[in-house]
Amino acid sequence: MTLSLVADPIPLTRGPDGAVRVGRARVTLDTVVHAFRDGFSPEAIVEQYPSLRLPDVYAAVWYYLDHQAEVEEYLSARQATANDTRRENEAKFDPNGLRARLLARRPESSP
Repeated sequence: MTLSLVADPIPLTRGPDGAVRVGRARVTLDTVVHAFRDGFSPEAIVEQYPSLRLPDVYAAVWYYLDHQAEVEEYLSARQATANDTRRENEAKFDPNGLRARLLARRPESSP
């Protein structure tokens, strides 16, 4: 029996929003890398996100480990974008006192 050595493509795709997704799932590379950094094994990550395939998670972790500087730069840019978006939203919609404002809108008959 001969072992066929074939290089499969890396199961990472960039969506129109710029997010890199793993395999055919909507789970982002950010999510997989953060879980891996938190000590989750690829098996535990798949258990947490069942739309992922185990080989895809192993490949994503390998890619992260082999291209750590590039992935860290990508993650930093994504975090900066998220922070900017949060600041913009908080400037438009003040989160302070939100719960009180929502409760004030509740009809008196609701529990």
